[in-house]
Amino acid sequence: MDLITHALRAAQPPRPAALRPLERALVVGAGGRLGSALLAEALVGGRFQRVAAVVSGPLTSALRGLATLPAAALQTPLQAPVQTLGAEVGFIVFERERHSNGRDDAFLQPDVGDLPILARALHAGGVRRLLVVLPHAPALLPQALKAGLASLDEGAVAALGFEHLVFVRAAQAAGAGTLGSALERFAGWWLSQLRWMVPAREQPLRAVKLAALVVLLARALPQARPGTRVVPPELLWQAAVLSPEGADATLAAWLAQP
Repeated sequence: MDLITHALRAAQPPRPAALRPLERALVVGAGGRLGSALLAEALVGGRFQRVAAVVSGPLTSALRGLATLPAAALQTPLQAPVQTLGAEVGFIVFERERHSNGRDDAFLQPDVGDLPILARALHAGGVRRLLVVLPHAPALLPQALKAGLASLDEGAVAALGFEHLVFVRAAQAAGAGTLGSALERFAGWWLSQLRWMVPAREQPLRAVKLAALVVLLARALPQARPGTRVVPPELLWQAAVLSPEGADATLAAWLAQP
């Protein structure tokens, strides 16, 4: 009987390994085209335990599964570090194109100059992994900055000690709605003509595709070694033309590089 019992147990499939506990995510800059796409991807495809967005006013319409955090709450961890923001993963989304509608107005829309203080608040509030999406005009990003820190502000954020810090260099074209003076309109037209000379791998990605790649990166970070990384535009383009499985594998392989 013991031999039979042993054989039956051996024939049973192995028990699946315990799943990694789901993490909680916080999005700063959830308005605008890219911010709203990233928020939607985090809610639907991110498989986070909880998704919250920082708001500066009341939402006119609620999104299913979305929690909100008032912008004033970001000041609390700086004043009392024992307070937490209830998230392990943070996203800060900056956009070149600023437009507004009823819902977007409620979300905090940060400027690039706000990066250091926002990062300090998130770090003090318990965020361990931070992904920062930084826009640049296509074809105008110097080669030396595609895979390295671009400013003293970015260096200051890297010095905060996040377990994982990822800067995503995302090409974004400015929309006509952001151009005011005649000189700005001319500059916008001139830059739009340059797109014909920009290699495909440096062209802006669709907001939905870019958002999906950023969330994929966030999901892969817990298995990666700690550190600060800068995602170059070429890697985003390479992953964007693949299937979701292929993109996941490509990003995971990049994260695994020494």
